[in-house]
Amino acid sequence: MTRHLRWGWARVGLYGVLIAFAAFYLMPVYVVLVNGLKPFSEVSLQKMWDLPVSGLSVESFQKGWDAVAPNFIASLKITVPTALISSFIGSINGYIFAKWRFRYSNVIFLMVLFGLFLPYQGILIPLVQVLVKIGIYGSIPGLIITHTIFGIPITALIFRAYFVSVPTDLVEAARIDGAGFFGVYWHIMFPIAAPAFAVVLIWQFTQVWNDFLLALIILSNPRNAPVMVAVNNLANSYFVEYNVQFAAALIASGPTLILYFALGKLFMRGLLAGAVKG
Repeated sequence: MTRHLRWGWARVGLYGVLIAFAAFYLMPVYVVLVNGLKPFSEVSLQKMWDLPVSGLSVESFQKGWDAVAPNFIASLKITVPTALISSFIGSINGYIFAKWRFRYSNVIFLMVLFGLFLPYQGILIPLVQVLVKIGIYGSIPGLIITHTIFGIPITALIFRAYFVSVPTDLVEAARIDGAGFFGVYWHIMFPIAAPAFAVVLIWQFTQVWNDFLLALIILSNPRNAPVMVAVNNLANSYFVEYNVQFAAALIASGPTLILYFALGKLFMRGLLAGAVKG
């Protein structure tokens, strides 16, 4: 009885610590939400923790949406194609490095992974020069191609870790039955790769949606800039309506939250895939 009692108190303590950490990390969300629901007259540094006095107001969200709506749509035009293209290319690369062994394949895979450690800031000048020469600098396709290329290392790594757990005998049997490179991919790898696709889609969507630096450098038209650039620009004026900026920040974070909630279970399955073999 004493042992079960100790175990019960240990669980209570563990849950208490987890709840405390969750509350700590959710504090910024609380501040942004509460102040976004206030009229501008109630927004101040001293009262940022207080609930709205005169009732909840959605006027800030209406103004925030009006300010960032074109950029929100531009972000969708950039992020959705990039996430889908990156997922497809990453799945092909992961499939190759996991199941199609060839000479120096491990060396080439390590060279691909080197891109994970390549900082954006170190290649901005040559990147801009290349985009100018091929005629896509300042355009949404140019930013899509840039993000897709930068996403190849991490997407290849995730899919390779997932496809390694697929029995090689299954692939060999498909080859014996006459399936070629894309036949094996389409009939065997692709149908079972939903968890890996969930991980890559969430990862790429989040990275591209929250991008600020590359969008600021590559896109020349402010109306084509992603929503994060637009939210930042709301503060670059002599008069800042902080409640509107808070509301715009919540609007900008909405798609990533929705994606996490929709694909959360597959995301965890994909992360854990390949962790245990046998």
